[in-house]
Amino acid sequence: MDVLLWGVAPYLMVLILIGGSIWRYRFDQFGWTTRSSQLYESRLLRIASPMFHYGLVFVVAGHFVGLVIPKSLTDAVGMSEALYHALALSVGLIAGVSTLLGIVLLVIRRRRTGPVFMATTRNDKAMYVFLVGAIALGVWTTLVSAAQPSNTAFDYRETVSPWFRSLFVLQPDVASMAAAPMEFKWHTVVGMILFAMWPFTRLVHALTAPFHYLFRPYIVYRTRDEGAAPGAREVRRGWETTGTRDRDH
Repeated sequence: MDVLLWGVAPYLMVLILIGGSIWRYRFDQFGWTTRSSQLYESRLLRIASPMFHYGLVFVVAGHFVGLVIPKSLTDAVGMSEALYHALALSVGLIAGVSTLLGIVLLVIRRRRTGPVFMATTRNDKAMYVFLVGAIALGVWTTLVSAAQPSNTAFDYRETVSPWFRSLFVLQPDVASMAAAPMEFKWHTVVGMILFAMWPFTRLVHALTAPFHYLFRPYIVYRTRDEGAAPGAREVRRGWETTGTRDRDH
């Protein structure tokens, strides 16, 4: 069972994630969207969406630091074990709780808003279950780690992290992951299922996030007075204010 879970399942998940994304992009580009629902309800969305998305950014960053960066590297830069765990637990707990509250509010909004709920597919409903589960289990592992004495606390960087890095060199360290506590195993299994479902749900939009907007040139909007001929511009004397006017087109 350990070999199947920690030596085979991760590669099956990656194959489904990549293959499913390619299939979805080729045959369902019209459905490659979040299906925006702001038109139906915006008050709760303005609160829940930033909580979820900004919290998720810090959650992903925390996972990257904890799983990808070796313990020897943080020791080499002078970061003590106590300082690392204090930062990981405090920042991780805040980010995890924010992400969890955000997604719970988004699910409540989706369920209580009729048109939004009717536009939710079965795949998306199943996805929300595993998404909430993965985040909740992540918060639970953080709380368990925080409750343990510092001298007996489980160090995932000696078991889970080596297993994760070993996957990239195609030599999965099954024994390291098998030695992890049960809450870490459940968190990992639910996370793998979530990534396998990714291409077939609304989460697929994250693969084409418009990051190019950060680097595109500014768009300049110009105004035209009512009744003026196209291309004509009123001649003004002296300095002119910059910016747009109330009658922008």
